[in-house]
Amino acid sequence: MSPRRNRPRGGAERRAEIPPEREGGDRYGLERTESWQGEEWSVRMIGGGAAAKHYRCPGCDQEIPPGVPHLVAWPQYGAGVEERRHWHKSCWNARDRRSARLQRSRNAPRY
Repeated sequence: MSPRRNRPRGGAERRAEIPPEREGGDRYGLERTESWQGEEWSVRMIGGGAAAKHYRCPGCDQEIPPGVPHLVAWPQYGAGVEERRHWHKSCWNARDRRSARLQRSRNAPRY
């Protein structure tokens, strides 16, 4: 007797039933717009495989090492590449609850 199969059978038939907007649409790479402080922000999720450099999160002032999924946010209008900021997802979600003044240690770099 073979063990019980826990996953439903049928690969392509099951995938055809998933609407295109739900098929990974809100995971990685696709851009969405959010409103924050009276301004429209473009937000894009970055997967762990696409994160290749070290970044500093403006929400917690901690480093985001390569390979860690995070998000990139920038003002939608009148912003260039230099305005993009890489955030931890939890820091972006808590941005309204954080104080404007960051507490840095003496040796922390000021980015």
